Amino acid sequence: MFFYSLPLFFNETQIGTPLELFLLLITLWGALLISAPNTDNYTEETSPRYSLYQFILQAWQGQLALWRVFWSFFILLNLGIFSADYSAKAAWISVSSWDDAHFMFFVPSIFWTIAVWRNSENSTSRLEIGSMRLMTILVFFEYALKTFIRHQYPQIFFDCQENLVDYISCF
Repeated sequence: MFFYSLPLFFNETQIGTPLELFLLLITLWGALLISAPNTDNYTEETSPRYSLYQFILQAWQGQLALWRVFWSFFILLNLGIFSADYSAKAAWISVSSWDDAHFMFFVPSIFWTIAVWRNSENSTSRLEIGSMRLMTILVFFEYALKTFIRHQYPQIFFDCQENLVDYISCF
């Protein structure tokens, strides 16, 4: 996350500085820690075996451990976003294909965010709850940065000289 977008954000715009972003993140993280549910009654379940359907259903209903819901999707999401960005930077895919790839990851991100919030009670640490909730919010900040870059700075992010097939999308 933020591998390509934050350097462009800080180098090409004058919207904010890294210090301001850091202070904003610390404040948001503190608010999420304060609002985290009580974890006194939670006991870790034994290692059950799930089918994919059962895993998704139980994640949606808030019946899984928070770390299972968070890390399984977080790793897949970051691999997908990084590979889409890398492919666009290398001009292997067009700008419109990059848009499609990000939209395909955006829709499951909504499910993931709701599942993380519903499974927050299934954790042993308020610190873990606050951190994982912050990361789900940061995914949407990443998407906002990608949209901003796509519409305001496409010539910088996409190698428009190399990508002649979709050259018009760079303007």
